[in-house]
Amino acid sequence: MALITNINARWILDSRGLPTIQCELTLDNQGKKSTGTASVPSGASTGSYEALELRDNSSNFHGKGVDRAINNINTNILNHVINREFSSADEIDKTILQLDKSTNKSELGANSVLAVSMAAHRAFAESVGVELWQYLRRLYFSQLPATNQFPRLMCNLLNGGAHASNGLSIQEFMIIPNTETIESDIQSASEIYHNLKIALKNDNYSTSLGDEGGFAPKFNLENIIKSQSEDTEETNIIELNPTKVALKYLIEACEKSNYPKCQLAMDCAANEFLEKNEENKEIYKIDGTEMSRSELAQFYNQLSEEFPIISIEDGFAEDDILGWEILTEILGKKINLIGDDLFVTNPNRFKKIGLHNNIANGVLIKLNQIGSVLETCQMINLAKENNYITAVSHRSGETTDSFISDLAFAAQSEFIKLGAPARGERVAKYNRLLEIKDNIQ
Repeated sequence: MALITNINARWILDSRGLPTIQCELTLDNQGKKSTGTASVPSGASTGSYEALELRDNSSNFHGKGVDRAINNINTNILNHVINREFSSADEIDKTILQLDKSTNKSELGANSVLAVSMAAHRAFAESVGVELWQYLRRLYFSQLPATNQFPRLMCNLLNGGAHASNGLSIQEFMIIPNTETIESDIQSASEIYHNLKIALKNDNYSTSLGDEGGFAPKFNLENIIKSQSEDTEETNIIELNPTKVALKYLIEACEKSNYPKCQLAMDCAANEFLEKNEENKEIYKIDGTEMSRSELAQFYNQLSEEFPIISIEDGFAEDDILGWEILTEILGKKINLIGDDLFVTNPNRFKKIGLHNNIANGVLIKLNQIGSVLETCQMINLAKENNYITAVSHRSGETTDSFISDLAFAAQSEFIKLGAPARGERVAKYNRLLEIKDNIQ
């Protein structure tokens, strides 16, 4: 049993220059002090069904302040758990979850609850003298086969959608290294990233960065034509499609870097390009072209046949069940179809939407979508029990906290989304995977 002796929260800046919460939680285990520190991320492209991130909506930080959330930690939560003994971190989560009677953590704020939850799990891991991933595995995933298999990396090298102001409809174009070790996977990601930068510069595209560290060139028709030969009659019309141009650059960077087995993934974030036309009918408008559900599903199918794409995330909007059914029918047995906004790391929504309708075959895992480590791990286990793959993910607004690296390894997640191998808040997650590799040797 360990006694909670202190909890303290403060605001810090995230990777977008906006405030988020950092929390410290201190335990006393029979005289042995241990402190866990954690900071929470924030999303830009968010699903409607995510747990509520509590913001101040005042003049400070353009309404994005977190003073209310911090006050909830330093008063409401602290007063309820201070000087109480707990046997494990999940018991702390259960106690705090009972304080918020809402369905989406709107009373305390998912950011408040998660900050304490993550800090508690770190403190308990230190208290019992093990790595965070070891503690998580013992607490939540002991039923899984003993293995030290690392998750495959999803590295976002080209940013679009809500993560960049460049006109690309698809939000993330990712590479998935396919080497034999985590070290060589990370090495290949770095080398491909830099060769991609060289290729973009050589073709006079901008190499400015999006929110997740990937490049954000404007692949509009005018710029594409300029980058091609002056004799545009020889330009294949395929090369004039911005989505295909982005994928083509990734493939060429992989080949240039001598990693021909590298595979690709896309996070479409289809919520962001679902619109209503002049007839008030919902349509998908991708790269300037209006598409019906069937046309969009066939477009994805065509892309998967032309490029080594093994995963598509949020190919349809969160409430477009019919679209998801069409996509699952066409591609569900060929590639991974991952639900992010569709499931929002929520076990109840996953059962109601995913299992009931038999759609998608993968679940994206984001800690702050549900708001506690306990519930996140419950979602991972539920997905695994129903043969859905899992991909543990960062958010576009990140900190240097590397909790997700430990979580993905502990849960034996098939994938981990980390952003590009650049910028401190992304690199921290890559580097933590390398540290874990050393831990287990």
